[in-house]
Amino acid sequence: MTSFESFKPLAALADFIERHRPLFVLTGAGCSTDSGIPDYRDANGDWKRQQPVRYQEFVKSEQCRRRYWARSLLGWPMFARARPNLTHLALARLEAGGFIHQLVTQNVDGLHQQAGSRRVIDLHGRLDAVVCLSCPYRGSRAAFQQTLTERNPAFVALAAAIAPDGDADLDGVDCSGFQIPDCPECGGTLKPAVVFFGEAVPAPRVERACQRLAEAGALLVVGSSLSVFSGYRFCKLATARGQPIAAINLGRTRADDELTLKLNVACGLALNGLLERLGMTSTVLAPTPAAP
Repeated sequence: MTSFESFKPLAALADFIERHRPLFVLTGAGCSTDSGIPDYRDANGDWKRQQPVRYQEFVKSEQCRRRYWARSLLGWPMFARARPNLTHLALARLEAGGFIHQLVTQNVDGLHQQAGSRRVIDLHGRLDAVVCLSCPYRGSRAAFQQTLTERNPAFVALAAAIAPDGDADLDGVDCSGFQIPDCPECGGTLKPAVVFFGEAVPAPRVERACQRLAEAGALLVVGSSLSVFSGYRFCKLATARGQPIAAINLGRTRADDELTLKLNVACGLALNGLLERLGMTSTVLAPTPAAP
């Protein structure tokens, strides 16, 4: 047995999961950092970079939309190439083993589904689609990327560092000439199919997640500081119902005072150690290929 397998908090986590199954699992950006997708916050929960675009600004300002889509044009290719890591695969294995009955993710990358998880609620939507603000149109982000590329060839060659959620750091670049395609159905404004900061999560999505939490034995938080209330609300609900809460996260969380158990450990390391502790293979399910 390795030293990590005998790590006392890991033994406590295994006991927690076995006693309180089935689990409601809430995941955050820390799950996807090993897939090459940066997170927003540091170990203290503070912003690592400029805050992301807010919904109200995106809707009201054409210049804001130009800047957003110019950055997204450069950030999307690397985001789209991301593949599930050990954390996603381990959670899929735990679901298949009957330990998880619902996974709610704050991420917009679809990596849980690629890893094989089936019971997933994308709380903040998915970045692989675009929607119209004026009509029911929903289209492929990959197809939209092709149109952006064709209309903005001068931007494609720009160098930019990848940022969270398909964004890129593109400071000091004039985006006033960036061309944004309109909705092909009604000519309206297109937006990624995600919940921006300052935008409300659709009520039916929240209600479904809350119902699934009520049916769970406990809440497990994986890779989230819980700084955003849309995720933290589930800790508040669990606490009110007397449901125990465990968290695996590098750094503090907003719910530290409410936790039954906390592991300040990398998600993939902890979860794969957990699989071994539970007598499940650490060679987890093969990921499902990404949709073209």
